Amino acid sequence: MLTILPENIHPDPWDLYDETYAGLDVAVFPPDDDDEELPAAGAVAWRIAEPDAYDAEEGAFAGTLQVFLDQVATEEVRALVIGCWEQAYDTDSSAIVNLLAENAKRFPALRAIFLGAIQSEEAEISWIQQSDVTALLTAFPQLERLEVRGGTGLALSPVRHENLRVLRFETGGLPAEVVRAVAASDLPALEHLDLWLGIDNYGGDSTVADLAPILAGDRLPALKHLGLQDSDHQDEIAAAVAAAPIVARLDVLSLAMGTLGDEGAEALLSGQPLSHLKVLDLRHNYVTDPLAERLRVFVGDAELDLAERKERDDWIYVSVAE
Repeated sequence: MLTILPENIHPDPWDLYDETYAGLDVAVFPPDDDDEELPAAGAVAWRIAEPDAYDAEEGAFAGTLQVFLDQVATEEVRALVIGCWEQAYDTDSSAIVNLLAENAKRFPALRAIFLGAIQSEEAEISWIQQSDVTALLTAFPQLERLEVRGGTGLALSPVRHENLRVLRFETGGLPAEVVRAVAASDLPALEHLDLWLGIDNYGGDSTVADLAPILAGDRLPALKHLGLQDSDHQDEIAAAVAAAPIVARLDVLSLAMGTLGDEGAEALLSGQPLSHLKVLDLRHNYVTDPLAERLRVFVGDAELDLAERKERDDWIYVSVAE
Protein backbone atom coordinates (compact mmCIF):
# COMPACT_ATOMS: atom_id res chain seq x y z
CA MET A 1 0.00 0.00 0.00
CA LEU A 2 1.32 3.44 -0.88
CA THR A 3 1.55 5.74 2.16
CA ILE A 4 0.94 9.27 0.94
CA LEU A 5 1.20 11.18 4.21
CA PRO A 6 4.70 11.17 5.71
CA GLU A 7 5.26 8.53 8.33
CA ASN A 8 7.43 10.80 10.51
CA ILE A 9 6.76 14.42 11.42
CA HIS A 10 10.47 14.78 12.31
CA PRO A 11 12.21 13.87 9.04
CA ASP A 12 15.98 13.49 8.99
CA PRO A 13 17.39 16.11 6.60
CA TRP A 14 19.90 13.55 5.40
CA ASP A 15 17.56 10.60 4.98
CA LEU A 16 18.45 8.97 1.65
CA TYR A 17 15.19 7.01 1.46
CA ASP A 18 17.18 3.98 0.41
CA GLU A 19 15.21 1.59 2.60
CA THR A 20 11.59 2.78 2.61
CA TYR A 21 9.64 5.63 1.04
CA ALA A 22 5.91 6.31 0.95
CA GLY A 23 5.31 3.06 2.81
CA LEU A 24 7.11 0.98 0.19
CA ASP A 25 10.41 -0.86 0.33
CA VAL A 26 12.99 0.86 -1.84
CA ALA A 27 14.72 -0.69 -4.83
CA VAL A 28 17.89 1.07 -5.95
CA PHE A 29 18.50 1.64 -9.65
CA PRO A 30 20.85 0.80 -11.20
CA PRO A 31 21.31 -2.33 -9.08
CA ASP A 32 24.78 -3.21 -7.80
CA ASP A 33 24.70 -6.44 -9.77
CA ASP A 34 23.85 -6.18 -13.46
CA ASP A 35 22.41 -9.70 -13.30
CA GLU A 36 20.12 -8.91 -10.36
CA GLU A 37 16.47 -9.54 -11.13
CA LEU A 38 14.43 -6.37 -10.79
CA PRO A 39 11.37 -6.42 -8.50
CA ALA A 40 7.86 -5.86 -9.76
CA ALA A 41 7.71 -2.22 -10.80
CA GLY A 42 4.69 -1.31 -8.68
CA ALA A 43 5.76 -3.20 -5.56
CA VAL A 44 8.56 -0.83 -4.56
CA ALA A 45 9.62 2.79 -4.50
CA TRP A 46 12.43 3.29 -6.98
CA ARG A 47 15.53 5.18 -5.87
CA ILE A 48 17.46 6.32 -8.91
CA ALA A 49 20.93 7.66 -8.23
CA GLU A 50 24.06 8.07 -10.28
CA PRO A 51 26.87 5.76 -9.11
CA ASP A 52 30.04 7.77 -8.43
CA ALA A 53 28.09 10.96 -9.01
CA TYR A 54 31.04 13.11 -7.93
CA ASP A 55 33.11 12.00 -10.93
CA ALA A 56 30.30 11.39 -13.43
CA GLU A 57 30.21 13.39 -16.64
CA GLU A 58 27.50 15.85 -17.62
CA GLY A 59 24.34 14.08 -18.73
CA ALA A 60 25.16 10.87 -16.87
CA PHE A 61 22.01 10.90 -14.73
CA ALA A 62 19.79 11.55 -17.73
CA GLY A 63 21.35 8.46 -19.30
CA THR A 64 20.68 6.40 -16.18
CA LEU A 65 17.09 7.63 -16.09
CA GLN A 66 16.68 6.70 -19.76
CA VAL A 67 17.92 3.17 -19.00
CA PHE A 68 15.34 3.01 -16.21
CA LEU A 69 12.63 4.00 -18.69
CA ASP A 70 13.78 1.24 -21.02
CA GLN A 71 14.12 -1.54 -18.43
CA VAL A 72 11.30 -0.97 -15.92
CA ALA A 73 7.55 -1.21 -16.48
CA THR A 74 7.05 2.47 -15.75
CA GLU A 75 3.28 2.24 -16.15
CA GLU A 76 3.27 0.43 -12.78
CA VAL A 77 5.71 2.72 -10.91
CA ARG A 78 4.09 4.45 -7.92
CA ALA A 79 6.97 6.26 -6.20
CA LEU A 80 10.31 7.73 -7.28
CA VAL A 81 13.20 8.88 -5.12
CA ILE A 82 15.73 10.87 -7.12
CA GLY A 83 19.12 10.64 -5.48
CA CYS A 84 22.39 12.29 -6.42
CA TRP A 85 22.97 13.29 -10.02
CA GLU A 86 26.33 14.14 -11.51
CA GLN A 87 28.08 16.92 -9.60
CA ALA A 88 24.82 18.07 -7.96
CA TYR A 89 26.69 20.95 -6.31
CA ASP A 90 27.40 22.34 -9.81
CA THR A 91 24.74 20.83 -12.12
CA ASP A 92 21.08 21.65 -11.57
CA SER A 93 18.11 19.29 -11.66
CA SER A 94 16.46 20.75 -14.78
CA ALA A 95 17.38 17.85 -17.07
CA ILE A 96 15.81 15.41 -14.61
CA VAL A 97 12.64 17.47 -14.18
CA ASN A 98 12.29 17.88 -17.94
CA LEU A 99 12.87 14.20 -18.71
CA LEU A 100 10.29 13.12 -16.14
CA ALA A 101 7.77 15.68 -17.40
CA GLU A 102 8.34 14.68 -21.03
CA ASN A 103 7.67 11.05 -20.13
CA ALA A 104 4.75 11.69 -17.77
CA LYS A 105 2.38 9.58 -19.88
CA ARG A 106 4.59 6.59 -19.20
CA PHE A 107 3.96 6.99 -15.43
CA PRO A 108 0.15 6.85 -15.05
CA ALA A 109 0.41 5.27 -11.56
CA LEU A 110 3.05 7.65 -10.17
CA ARG A 111 1.87 9.26 -6.94
CA ALA A 112 5.02 10.27 -5.03
CA ILE A 113 8.30 11.98 -5.97
CA PHE A 114 11.23 12.98 -3.79
CA LEU A 115 13.71 15.10 -5.75
CA GLY A 116 17.16 15.39 -4.20
CA ALA A 117 17.62 12.62 -1.63
CA ILE A 118 21.30 13.54 -1.39
CA GLN A 119 23.61 13.12 1.60
CA SER A 120 25.90 15.84 2.90
CA GLU A 121 29.02 13.99 1.72
CA GLU A 122 27.72 14.37 -1.84
CA ALA A 123 26.46 17.95 -1.54
CA GLU A 124 25.46 19.99 1.49
CA ILE A 125 21.79 20.90 1.44
CA SER A 126 22.43 24.48 0.31
CA TRP A 127 24.91 23.33 -2.35
CA ILE A 128 22.33 21.16 -4.13
CA GLN A 129 21.52 22.86 -7.43
CA GLN A 130 17.78 22.65 -7.99
CA SER A 131 15.64 24.17 -10.76
CA ASP A 132 12.05 25.07 -11.62
CA VAL A 133 9.98 22.12 -10.38
CA THR A 134 6.59 23.39 -11.57
CA ALA A 135 6.50 20.80 -14.35
CA LEU A 136 6.42 17.97 -11.81
CA LEU A 137 3.00 19.26 -10.77
CA THR A 138 1.62 20.29 -14.15
CA ALA A 139 2.76 17.13 -15.93
CA PHE A 140 1.53 14.80 -13.16
CA PRO A 141 -2.02 15.86 -12.23
CA GLN A 142 -2.50 12.66 -10.22
CA LEU A 143 0.59 13.22 -8.09
CA GLU A 144 -0.18 13.16 -4.37
CA ARG A 145 3.23 13.72 -2.77
CA LEU A 146 6.08 16.02 -3.87
CA GLU A 147 9.17 16.59 -1.76
CA VAL A 148 12.27 18.55 -2.74
CA ARG A 149 15.62 18.90 -0.97
CA GLY A 150 17.82 21.90 -1.73
CA GLY A 151 16.90 25.53 -2.32
CA THR A 152 19.65 26.90 -4.56
CA GLY A 153 18.14 27.66 -7.96
CA LEU A 154 14.77 26.35 -6.84
CA ALA A 155 11.77 27.91 -8.56
CA LEU A 156 8.02 27.31 -8.62
CA SER A 157 5.09 28.99 -10.35
CA PRO A 158 1.61 29.15 -8.80
CA VAL A 159 -0.50 26.16 -9.83
CA ARG A 160 -3.85 24.57 -9.23
CA HIS A 161 -3.48 20.90 -8.43
CA GLU A 162 -6.49 18.84 -7.46
CA ASN A 163 -4.79 15.79 -5.96
CA LEU A 164 -1.60 16.87 -4.19
CA ARG A 165 -1.78 15.91 -0.53
CA VAL A 166 1.83 16.45 0.60
CA LEU A 167 4.19 19.27 -0.37
CA ARG A 168 7.55 19.57 1.36
CA PHE A 169 10.61 21.71 0.71
CA GLU A 170 13.74 20.86 2.72
CA THR A 171 16.20 23.74 2.38
CA GLY A 172 18.71 25.84 4.25
CA GLY A 173 17.25 28.83 2.44
CA LEU A 174 13.91 28.76 0.64
CA PRO A 175 13.61 31.52 -2.00
CA ALA A 176 10.83 34.02 -1.37
CA GLU A 177 9.44 33.46 -4.86
CA VAL A 178 8.85 29.80 -3.99
CA VAL A 179 7.10 30.74 -0.75
CA ARG A 180 4.92 33.20 -2.65
CA ALA A 181 4.17 30.60 -5.35
CA VAL A 182 3.02 28.09 -2.74
CA ALA A 183 0.90 30.80 -1.12
CA ALA A 184 -0.69 31.67 -4.47
CA SER A 185 -1.40 28.05 -5.47
CA ASP A 186 -4.81 26.43 -5.21
CA LEU A 187 -4.28 23.07 -3.50
CA PRO A 188 -7.70 21.83 -2.37
CA ALA A 189 -6.49 18.35 -1.36
CA LEU A 190 -3.29 19.37 0.41
CA GLU A 191 -3.11 17.95 3.94
CA HIS A 192 0.59 18.34 4.75
CA LEU A 193 2.80 21.36 4.01
CA ASP A 194 6.38 21.76 5.23
CA LEU A 195 8.51 24.78 4.37
CA TRP A 196 12.07 24.81 5.70
CA LEU A 197 12.55 28.56 5.32
CA GLY A 198 16.22 28.77 6.24
CA ILE A 199 18.32 31.92 6.37
CA ASP A 200 19.11 34.79 4.04
CA ASN A 201 22.77 33.78 3.66
CA TYR A 202 21.62 30.66 1.83
CA GLY A 203 18.78 32.23 -0.13
CA GLY A 204 16.01 32.22 2.47
CA ASP A 205 14.80 35.75 1.77
CA SER A 206 11.06 35.37 2.45
CA THR A 207 9.22 37.51 4.97
CA VAL A 208 6.30 36.85 7.27
CA ALA A 209 4.14 38.84 4.84
CA ASP A 210 4.86 36.22 2.18
CA LEU A 211 3.25 33.61 4.43
CA ALA A 212 0.00 35.53 4.92
CA PRO A 213 -2.08 33.68 2.27
CA ILE A 214 -0.95 30.34 3.72
CA LEU A 215 -1.92 31.42 7.22
CA ALA A 216 -5.30 32.62 5.96
CA GLY A 217 -5.87 29.13 4.57
CA ASP A 218 -8.37 30.05 1.87
CA ARG A 219 -6.57 27.99 -0.79
CA LEU A 220 -5.76 25.13 1.60
CA PRO A 221 -9.13 23.85 2.85
CA ALA A 222 -7.87 20.34 3.69
CA LEU A 223 -4.62 21.26 5.45
CA LYS A 224 -4.01 19.39 8.73
CA HIS A 225 -0.22 19.64 9.11
CA LEU A 226 1.65 22.93 8.72
CA GLY A 227 5.40 23.28 9.17
CA LEU A 228 6.98 26.74 8.95
CA GLN A 229 10.39 25.72 10.13
CA ASP A 230 14.14 26.31 10.27
CA SER A 231 13.83 30.10 10.28
CA ASP A 232 15.92 32.76 11.95
CA HIS A 233 12.69 34.82 12.08
CA GLN A 234 10.86 32.14 14.06
CA ASP A 235 9.58 34.58 16.71
CA GLU A 236 7.92 36.73 14.03
CA ILE A 237 6.40 33.66 12.46
CA ALA A 238 5.06 32.53 15.85
CA ALA A 239 3.41 35.94 16.32
CA ALA A 240 1.72 35.64 12.91
CA VAL A 241 0.64 32.07 13.59
CA ALA A 242 -0.87 33.05 16.94
CA ALA A 243 -3.71 34.84 15.16
CA ALA A 244 -3.80 32.84 11.90
CA PRO A 245 -7.20 31.47 10.83
CA ILE A 246 -5.73 28.23 9.50
CA VAL A 247 -4.47 27.13 12.91
CA ALA A 248 -7.93 26.19 14.17
CA ARG A 249 -8.10 23.49 11.47
CA LEU A 250 -4.71 21.93 12.11
CA ASP A 251 -3.77 18.71 13.84
CA VAL A 252 -0.03 19.37 13.70
CA LEU A 253 1.78 22.70 13.85
CA SER A 254 5.56 22.82 13.57
CA LEU A 255 7.68 25.89 14.25
CA ALA A 256 10.70 23.66 14.83
CA MET A 257 14.35 23.86 13.83
CA GLY A 258 14.63 27.64 14.06
CA THR A 259 15.44 30.38 16.58
CA LEU A 260 12.17 30.45 18.53
CA GLY A 261 12.69 32.14 21.88
CA ASP A 262 10.68 33.63 24.71
CA GLU A 263 9.29 36.38 22.49
CA GLY A 264 7.75 33.82 20.14
CA ALA A 265 6.58 31.69 23.06
CA GLU A 266 4.85 34.71 24.60
CA ALA A 267 3.14 35.41 21.28
CA LEU A 268 1.78 31.87 21.16
CA LEU A 269 0.59 32.12 24.77
CA SER A 270 -1.19 35.39 24.00
CA GLY A 271 -2.87 34.05 20.89
CA GLN A 272 -5.60 31.62 20.02
CA PRO A 273 -6.01 28.28 21.84
CA LEU A 274 -3.75 25.45 20.73
CA SER A 275 -5.17 22.64 22.86
CA HIS A 276 -7.01 21.20 19.86
CA LEU A 277 -3.69 20.24 18.26
CA LYS A 278 -2.40 16.71 18.36
CA VAL A 279 1.20 17.93 18.11
CA LEU A 280 2.92 21.30 18.60
CA ASP A 281 6.49 20.80 17.41
CA LEU A 282 8.94 23.40 18.72
CA ARG A 283 12.12 21.34 18.56
CA HIS A 284 15.42 23.23 18.44
CA ASN A 285 14.53 26.42 20.28
CA TYR A 286 15.78 29.04 22.69
CA VAL A 287 12.81 29.03 25.06
CA THR A 288 13.66 29.39 28.75
CA ASP A 289 12.31 27.11 31.48
CA PRO A 290 9.50 29.39 32.73
CA LEU A 291 8.07 29.85 29.24
CA ALA A 292 8.44 26.15 28.50
CA GLU A 293 6.35 25.31 31.56
CA ARG A 294 3.67 27.81 30.59
CA LEU A 295 3.51 26.34 27.08
CA ARG A 296 3.03 22.84 28.49
CA VAL A 297 0.00 24.03 30.44
CA PHE A 298 -1.31 26.11 27.54
CA VAL A 299 -1.44 23.23 25.02
CA GLY A 300 -3.39 20.91 27.34
CA ASP A 301 -3.41 17.35 26.05
CA ALA A 302 -1.55 18.18 22.84
CA GLU A 303 1.89 16.62 22.44
CA LEU A 304 4.42 19.41 22.92
CA ASP A 305 7.92 18.78 21.57
CA LEU A 306 10.45 21.15 23.11
CA ALA A 307 13.51 18.99 22.54
CA GLU A 308 16.89 20.52 21.76
CA ARG A 309 16.37 23.62 23.92
CA LYS A 310 19.46 25.78 23.78
CA GLU A 311 20.94 28.65 25.78
CA ARG A 312 20.56 32.03 24.11
CA ASP A 313 23.94 33.72 23.84
CA ASP A 314 25.75 35.84 21.29
CA TRP A 315 25.26 33.22 18.58
CA ILE A 316 21.94 31.61 17.80
CA TYR A 317 21.38 29.45 14.78
CA VAL A 318 18.86 27.38 12.88
CA SER A 319 19.03 23.62 12.66
CA VAL A 320 19.71 23.36 8.92
CA ALA A 321 21.55 26.04 6.94
CA GLU A 322 24.55 25.15 4.82
